Amino acid sequence: MNEPADLRFTDPQPRIHPTAELKSCKLGRYAAVGERVILREAVVGDYSYFERHAEAIYTTIGKFCSIAANTRINALEHPLERVTQHKVSYRPNEYFRYLGVDETFRKRRQGKRVTIGHDVWIGHGAVIMPGITIGNGAAVGANSVVTRDVPAFSIVAGSPAKAVRPRFDAKVAQRIEALAWWDWPEDRLFEAIPDMQNLPIEEFLDRWGG
Repeated sequence: MNEPADLRFTDPQPRIHPTAELKSCKLGRYAAVGERVILREAVVGDYSYFERHAEAIYTTIGKFCSIAANTRINALEHPLERVTQHKVSYRPNEYFRYLGVDETFRKRRQGKRVTIGHDVWIGHGAVIMPGITIGNGAAVGANSVVTRDVPAFSIVAGSPAKAVRPRFDAKVAQRIEALAWWDWPEDRLFEAIPDMQNLPIEEFLDRWGG
């Protein structure tokens, strides 16, 4: 006989809006993909979500990430060194028969994968350039263009994005990393949420072992 479902938890299956387009993607538990989002060869961790009109390609995203509307992760690269930067040189199949996709250029793009850690917030309209790594707990301001790696628990903004301030002092950030709450099972997370809402960060870490 099957065990009864735990009524504390909703259906963990990913939620995908019918207008979204996904190709060769892997979605974690409770992941959500909003209206007209386009994902290509992306891995999306548990509880992470994309708001409307966002795009990502060749990207690995951790758990509990918040991706705002109109963001672009791993923005398309064009071959500036060629006589033309137009896609006619790397996707000629869209215009001509007998000429296929330029696999060398495609592999070049795949090799510049974006990696985003856990609990990252990417603000409305932000653009993440190819090959970028964003650390756990970081935040990217709205309309930023990220051209360099972003350290964990830092806030960046602007075009190009620059450091604004850390979210926490170094000791607190280290304690959060060690706690790795994003890997907790559902029941522990359920119990911790009221303290997440109400306790100052250091009291939370003291109570929950960070």
